[in-house]
Amino acid sequence: MTVFDWLIWGGAALTLAGVAALIWCIATVARARSAGLDDAALRERMRRVVAVNMAALGASMIGLMAVIAGIMLA
Repeated sequence: MTVFDWLIWGGAALTLAGVAALIWCIATVARARSAGLDDAALRERMRRVVAVNMAALGASMIGLMAVIAGIMLA
């Protein structure tokens, strides 16, 4: 395997980790909404999920950029 293959597979793994974190965010918000929490508790839980959501989107973006760079350079 070349360095570019490692870049492609590493980027794909990073993208899948980001997608898994996005799925976790969706499940967490769905559970919080169905729990019937008051407004303050729901906002506090959503604040934590938004941070994870942004990190997951960033990881997915960087992973996809690595895959594209690996394909273009290979």
